[in-house]
Amino acid sequence: MFRLSKKLQNLPPYLFIEIDKAKRKAYAQGRDIIDLGVGDPDQPTPNHIIEKLYQAAKDPATHRYSLDQGLPVFRQAIANWYRWRFGVELDPEREILPLIGSKEGIAHFPLAFLNNGDYALVPDPCYPPYKGGTILAGGRPYSLPLLQTNAFLPDLKIPLNIRRRSRIIFINYPNNPTAATAPKEFYRRVVDFALKNKIIVVSDLAYSEITYDGYTAPSFLEIEGAKKVGIEFHSLSKTYNMTGWRLGWASGNADLISALAKVKSNIDSGVFCAIQLAGIAALSSPREHLENMSRIYQERRDLVVSGLKSLGWEVEPPKATFYIWLRVPKKMSSLGFAKLLLDKANIIVTPGVGFGKYAEGFIRIALTVSKERLQEAIERLKKCSPF
Repeated sequence: MFRLSKKLQNLPPYLFIEIDKAKRKAYAQGRDIIDLGVGDPDQPTPNHIIEKLYQAAKDPATHRYSLDQGLPVFRQAIANWYRWRFGVELDPEREILPLIGSKEGIAHFPLAFLNNGDYALVPDPCYPPYKGGTILAGGRPYSLPLLQTNAFLPDLKIPLNIRRRSRIIFINYPNNPTAATAPKEFYRRVVDFALKNKIIVVSDLAYSEITYDGYTAPSFLEIEGAKKVGIEFHSLSKTYNMTGWRLGWASGNADLISALAKVKSNIDSGVFCAIQLAGIAALSSPREHLENMSRIYQERRDLVVSGLKSLGWEVEPPKATFYIWLRVPKKMSSLGFAKLLLDKANIIVTPGVGFGKYAEGFIRIALTVSKERLQEAIERLKKCSPF
């Protein structure tokens, strides 16, 4: 009866909604499902953050509209964290903008800079909002293949006619879904590319604090000249087990921050003040919390990698994120293999095709369940492994 807009029609189905439908159907059938699909941390938010929210929410002053720019004390806490973590200096008044989760800001950012027909350079595979935000803004995604042969880094040798019509390039390391990491030399090449072609860099750094084996993830903003061309998005969701709280931020070039703030002022009314105050408690947390979370995920990673190798799977242990990116058996599609695992082993994984054309042939496993359940998943795979 009602016709959807062409922009909405052009959006691919949001992968995690489809996975959730399959999961709910399986649960309704009474099946014991091990969900290794959506990357939602299973550990609770630390108690001191919850306590800060509780105390702040009792203050009537937090119940009113928040400022569009967010609380000055929260922006200062973000600036302090960036200085401590990356050695990057940020002006909390002009170079930081709190968000209702980084996903919201990433999806809205293209509205500030894309006109109909403009290109955004989008990695493939990628976190779906890069492509979705581009389409909703009237832009055209241009795929940058992330190939295993190039360590899942994009090739910046892009045709001149595309570069001339491109306004944005998205980068995301540590990467979702491939779990790949990027050296500072790559970021240097991206800055040079952006300066030469007058293209905005959008860096998604959501997984910077989930790292293993002594690896430390850099920020794009550490590179000289990065603030001239880029904006970086970060989130408390994965780092502090706060996915449902919806709290993140953008930082970087002041003009880019101002443009995003203008978009948001016409769409939302900011983040609940009590949650921003809880965010300060998170960013002020002892380093031990981050070390403990990385230890938990590394133990899970090692268990799964060892178990899969024992079954004949070829798998490299990732240095970051809580994902493992795996090739599916030959002559099988990622969707077909995911369906096989659900039907035969009651295991949910994410088929690569949902992340893009060049993700076909892979599945993503999330390490967001206990070691006991992961071990059980390995045992189930022994009974249906096609290798």
